[in-house]
Amino acid sequence: MKIFKFGGASIKDAASVKRVASVLNHFPGEEILIVVSAMGKTTNALEKLVQSLITKNKDLVRSQIKELREAHFRIVDELFSPDEHRVHNDVEILFTQLEIISQSPLPGQYNQVYDQIVSFGELLSTKIVSSYLNSTDYQNKWLDARRLIRTDQNYRFARVDWPFTTRLVKDTIQAGNRYVIQGFIGSDDDFNPTTLGREGSDYTASVLGYILEAQEVVIWKDVPGVLNGDPKVFTQTELLWEISYREAIELAYYGASVIHPKTIQPLREKKIPLRVKSFLNPAEEGSIIKEGADLNPKIPCFIRKDEQTLVTISTRDLAFIVEDHLSKVYKIFHQYGVRVNLSQNTAVSTSFCINNDPVIVPRLIEALQQEFDTTYNEGVQLYSVRHYNAQAKKRVQEAGEVLLEQVSRETYQVVVR
Repeated sequence: MKIFKFGGASIKDAASVKRVASVLNHFPGEEILIVVSAMGKTTNALEKLVQSLITKNKDLVRSQIKELREAHFRIVDELFSPDEHRVHNDVEILFTQLEIISQSPLPGQYNQVYDQIVSFGELLSTKIVSSYLNSTDYQNKWLDARRLIRTDQNYRFARVDWPFTTRLVKDTIQAGNRYVIQGFIGSDDDFNPTTLGREGSDYTASVLGYILEAQEVVIWKDVPGVLNGDPKVFTQTELLWEISYREAIELAYYGASVIHPKTIQPLREKKIPLRVKSFLNPAEEGSIIKEGADLNPKIPCFIRKDEQTLVTISTRDLAFIVEDHLSKVYKIFHQYGVRVNLSQNTAVSTSFCINNDPVIVPRLIEALQQEFDTTYNEGVQLYSVRHYNAQAKKRVQEAGEVLLEQVSRETYQVVVR
């Protein structure tokens, strides 16, 4: 069996969904488990809906759900004739559920609300994609990832319960069949929806590939494969033909958008290749991640993370920053589910570059200010360059005013505004 993952860009509209069917026609007779993300920018829209729910802006909630409904039914109407009631009813039922949840008391803290709402993106997309593929005689079974991917209750960053998930998946997935399932989502032991972190659909594909001992996992993108920089951000990018598991983990850790940080580890354990291919040119080989040399070709790789916040803390008595202080800081970061993208210490202060979550970061700053003198810069950018050289360093330094830089053997990072 192969695992194919299609991201939001590959199913952003009706034409894109039809193209997915065309891609699958290149693999006649093969057993394929298809992992699907939310359509286009649906996840972003649902995140805004969560913020409206938290702030109890009922008018905005209603208008946001209306926009989402119209966008999805526009795709449905282009793909299906009016008499194909099942998919229309399936999508309408999901929006009815979303409305009911939005009108009910919130189920818990922000992260739990987030998971319950945002998970609808993948449920909607898979209903539409699965139904369309069946209508083109690409027979498949729709699966609910909430019933297969069992996790803990670490909402927004849920950890997979491997033994339970393995049993559920092996009991459900049968040889000789093709399936469509949601990426990104699962559920805890109480069947509350959970999510695996942003871009977690790649991780879902990896988890399923590991459990099912897949022949390979293929991530379909709108780029030729893994490039040495995001072509929307950097000019003159080049295709990386081969990448080792270790190097892929490094690139993912620093924020390479083409792969999720947790995706590689399960595949590495069973030496399952991960291929990144273009859904625009499915016949091309793309990039392959496997055991072997770090990179082919070995050239600088550029990563930019936008919407960052640079937070600097210091003790109020100007005492040295020591392990006890850092332990308190990281405990606060963990409490708010904040990942540190870069940290740097001086004698009396420590700086952290983090994602600028508009809901979480203000609460985090407030918590830090109770213990430390705290300053911060919002809206900064973090550049990371793997296998840097002097020219690569100069290229990112010229992107703006340098607030912080850090150099290691293989990686150069700089925060600019």
